[in-house]
Amino acid sequence: MAKPCPAVILAAGASQRLGQPKSLVTVGDSTLVGLAYRKLVEAGCSPILIVTRSELSVPIMQATVGSTVIVNQTPEDGRTGSIQCGILSLAGDKGRMPRRVVIAPVDRPGWSISHVKSLLLEERSSTLASNGRRGHPLLLDAEAIQSVLAAPAQSPLRELVSFAEVAVNAPLLGLNIDHPDDLILLRQHELSLLDMA
Repeated sequence: MAKPCPAVILAAGASQRLGQPKSLVTVGDSTLVGLAYRKLVEAGCSPILIVTRSELSVPIMQATVGSTVIVNQTPEDGRTGSIQCGILSLAGDKGRMPRRVVIAPVDRPGWSISHVKSLLLEERSSTLASNGRRGHPLLLDAEAIQSVLAAPAQSPLRELVSFAEVAVNAPLLGLNIDHPDDLILLRQHELSLLDMA
């Protein structure tokens, strides 16, 4: 039996445009971070780390009971810096670098458990794709993990890693919670997202 693949949920953004922490936006009886955590658990990922900023660490722990929450001390450096925090924490826990890791930004909720399971079948760095549109979560292989760790924290991930595409049927793959208008879209699709959990 294959070893479970670890996962990192990215939840360290400042949410300035949204005006409230994205990770704590409610979806049904959960939150965006709780929904992402639950889907990754159900997909078989383990361990699952959530990288956030210090002021959100306690509310995120409360929203994801049983999770491991890591604080990125410099979240303004961007997502690659948060990915680095997550990978280094995984390496510290295991005593070695992970060979693969799933990366799931908290503000991209349009994926399902089955989408992650499809991603986990891949050996190389991959991203989901639906109707010609790429989306999250994504999978980093060992080579990509080394590239990410060696790069400046502000580097865009797309400049560091070449991703294969895993075709899925995911009408909500492009859903990105970034602006107040996106919350309206989230509420319109809330039941669909909960069905995908």
